Amino acid sequence: MKTKTRLYIGDITINPDVELELTAEQLRYVGKVLRLRAGDELVVFNGDSGAFDATLQTIGRSSASIKTGTRHETATESPLNVHLVQGISRGERMDFVVQKATELGVKRISPVLTERGVVKLDESRAQKRREHWQKVAESACEQSGRIRPPLVDAPMHLKTWLGQKTVNADVDIILRPDAATPLTSIAAPASKICVLIGPEGGFSDGEYDDASAAGFTAASLGPRILRTETAAVTALAVAQSLWGDLGLD
Repeated sequence: MKTKTRLYIGDITINPDVELELTAEQLRYVGKVLRLRAGDELVVFNGDSGAFDATLQTIGRSSASIKTGTRHETATESPLNVHLVQGISRGERMDFVVQKATELGVKRISPVLTERGVVKLDESRAQKRREHWQKVAESACEQSGRIRPPLVDAPMHLKTWLGQKTVNADVDIILRPDAATPLTSIAAPASKICVLIGPEGGFSDGEYDDASAAGFTAASLGPRILRTETAAVTALAVAQSLWGDLGLD
């Protein structure tokens, strides 16, 4: 059985049996990337109302419309609320982290600038990067079967993020290669965990101290030093396996 194309349509309200116009970006995606034609079936979702069967009604050079059908429930959102605070790395590495974090069920991603990070962003570039990463998350959401893309925050300096931290998780973890406590030994969170991961150059001693003062517990992923993108995927997979819905046991 052929898997239906899944399309995230953002803030548009979805109800059964209505016709909806696609945006120019969605038109380009379904027409030029997916090469769909009128009559093709797909699934649409907006992060709010479940998922809906739909049919591509019309498609032309400048417009396209879909007709919605039956709403159906999905069980692809993890019961574990994971907030990833990720030191910004270069180009495709950061895209990879956002993509895989979405596939692994993360609810929120906060990109942070760090002392040893090689990426420097002014306000304009930071906003463009945030918009790009949000699109990466939405695309990964379509591919993975999720219905709620994670929120990607605007990049900020780690010290600023720690100072503005207002919502506490049940467990706050910072990955540190030389930490005495393995991640697998951390007490299970009731429902929410925050994981702080450094960029290519890791965190400075001062940043580890700041995180500790903010309530973060240092944990390791084993005896080897992992690349930042490997560390992110590994930590999230371990967390979802231990306390979420990955089901590796």
